[in-house]
Amino acid sequence: MFSTVLKLKLHWQILIALVLAVLAGIFAGKTAGIAGITFYEIFSFFGALFMNALKMIIIPLIVSSIIVGVAGIGGGEGLARMGGRTLLYYATTSFFAILLGLFFVNVLTPGIIDGQPAQLVLGLDVEQGKIAAAKVAERGVGDIAGVFLDMVPSNVVAAAANGQLLGLIFFAILFGYFITRIQEAYAEAQYNFWQGILEVMMKITDVVMKFAPIGVFALVAKVIAGMDPNEILSLASTLGWFFLSVVLALATHVLVVLPLLLKFVAKVSAKRHFQAMFPALLTAFSTASSSATLPMTMECVEKNAGVSNKTTSFVLPLGATVNMDGTALYECVAAMFIAQAYGLELSFTVQFTVVLVALLTSIGVAGIPAASLVAITIILGVIGLPVEALGLILAVDRILDMFRTSVNVFSDSCGAVIIGRLEGEENILQEEKAL
Repeated sequence: MFSTVLKLKLHWQILIALVLAVLAGIFAGKTAGIAGITFYEIFSFFGALFMNALKMIIIPLIVSSIIVGVAGIGGGEGLARMGGRTLLYYATTSFFAILLGLFFVNVLTPGIIDGQPAQLVLGLDVEQGKIAAAKVAERGVGDIAGVFLDMVPSNVVAAAANGQLLGLIFFAILFGYFITRIQEAYAEAQYNFWQGILEVMMKITDVVMKFAPIGVFALVAKVIAGMDPNEILSLASTLGWFFLSVVLALATHVLVVLPLLLKFVAKVSAKRHFQAMFPALLTAFSTASSSATLPMTMECVEKNAGVSNKTTSFVLPLGATVNMDGTALYECVAAMFIAQAYGLELSFTVQFTVVLVALLTSIGVAGIPAASLVAITIILGVIGLPVEALGLILAVDRILDMFRTSVNVFSDSCGAVIIGRLEGEENILQEEKAL
């Protein structure tokens, strides 16, 4: 039986691990264990081990792939063209995602329960409000400017140590560009060096990905085991409409908007792309981290979808850092839900302001810890609501984070396919490339 599972394609192994994780988490809980060790602790250990392995390869993989990709693009005109198309795609899809969130939250009105603002029905959890306030303490609009300042790191080594991906991406783009501006002998040596590092990192990525089913199982089982059944039932009855609003908006974006872009802009099969990206989507769901999923995303886009390394290495690392369709959508829905819960009627002008702020903050705070909470806090400030209102959504934030991360990753991969096609690549998502 076990040998049969190992012969399955990776995405089926991960899917099986995901289902088993839910069952294991439900039955294990936080207390069941063996030999004095709880299963929850075992899940936590193997989940952390898998996340550490993913994080270990992120920095060298990103730096080498971008340098090789940019150097491969060549002159400034090619880089500017690809960069312009990439940023236009990111801005467009994020804007569509936010509008979808705004539509569903206005139609379903999750902040109104039995004709009354949810605040009166639920009450605000004071302790959760304090937790939310602590997570976003001393953070505000100024942090957005700080993130953009981090794009030009004063110390590249420190930026790598601290995981400041924007700074590393900026440095790698400059490095790759100026490789094309030095003497040919030196340029060839530099290109071969970084190409060698990239090849090594892809081999290491292949090894890490073989353990993805185990990592996914541990991560998801830990989340399920940590949930109180009574709490789940309570959340389903009180926050069900909010949860549904977010999930429906995310589903519409990933099943309608992005496939339409693939069909009419890239002129490729959305179904084949879903098949190609399935392992990455399941990994994104379990890790709830676009950055941690990046090695898997790159592997799926290159090997399964057939996008060139030149395009993949430029579009995906940038997307994992600044392109947050799912996050932007969630920020909008959460802010509108809280406004509804307080009985606040928002005019069209105020709602449009929410859209713009959500678009900007989804990009600006992407590298900040508790990014969604910071962004929602900024939006709440625009509306004029207290930060304690975050207590209304913290209970379901972790699960929704898994959904919106999957949308973020899929949007990034669609961007790589679309940019690749616009750059003239012909072999993307051909029949033999689909899983």
